Amino acid sequence: MIKRLIGVLGAVLLGAALTSSAGTAGAATAPPAANFAGTLDLHGCSGSLVRTANSADTDKAFVLTNGHCFGGTWPIPDEVLINQPTNKYFNLLDSTGNRVASLQASNALYVSMTGTDVTLFQVDNTYARLERQYHVRALELSSTRPVPGTDITVISGGLQQTYSCKIDTFAYRVLEATYVTKDVIRYTPSCDTGAGTSGSPIVDKASGKVVGINNTSNRAGGMCTEDSPCEMDREGTITVHKGIGYGTQTYWITTCVAPGNRLDLHLPGCLLPKPA
Repeated sequence: MIKRLIGVLGAVLLGAALTSSAGTAGAATAPPAANFAGTLDLHGCSGSLVRTANSADTDKAFVLTNGHCFGGTWPIPDEVLINQPTNKYFNLLDSTGNRVASLQASNALYVSMTGTDVTLFQVDNTYARLERQYHVRALELSSTRPVPGTDITVISGGLQQTYSCKIDTFAYRVLEATYVTKDVIRYTPSCDTGAGTSGSPIVDKASGKVVGINNTSNRAGGMCTEDSPCEMDREGTITVHKGIGYGTQTYWITTCVAPGNRLDLHLPGCLLPKPA
């Protein structure tokens, strides 16, 4: 009898284990851990180490963030600054969000908040050295315009947080105080970005490429004021979307990069706003 009871109990336990294993195997798996490799903490903003498809491993690396994260005096409306001396430091993160290096830029190749919201720095380190020394590879800038419905992740190195959503649509113009940006990525509500996420790369989940950088959101519901951007359509109609975030497209940058990671605003087809 005892042997029989042990046998029955063993069968029950084995069945429970098999059922539990089957249930685990059939359940939805947890999403992969956030990958912060190549993102940057800019001490109040976020950024990313980026390259184009044509960047060579021996080229000096680009660092990308917002124009309003430049670190100096913000460029005024309709102003484009090029080759600005700077002394900017960035914390480079690995895949788990650990700070693996402090990078320094002595030159801002491009700074503007006109039509876009971009600062493009260049650091002395080459891509090859950064990858060899810190095992971090730069994110690649997509050379094509993204489309509505694209699954995206906004990766904040400054906050070490990620936000997942879709591209909802493109705003014809976004107005914020005295600044105007064009053809702006609007997120679906689940990308609840805020302070500290400015400059974060917007990554296409399917390709892993950067399609934009996060730059603002309307959290208070105000109309066209600082931190309360509004939208204007082609007919001049103004709308406010409280709780919605926006990003600047980055494929424009790839149209202005010459061999050697040289920014050349005179290249045929260069889309970045140019100095007056």
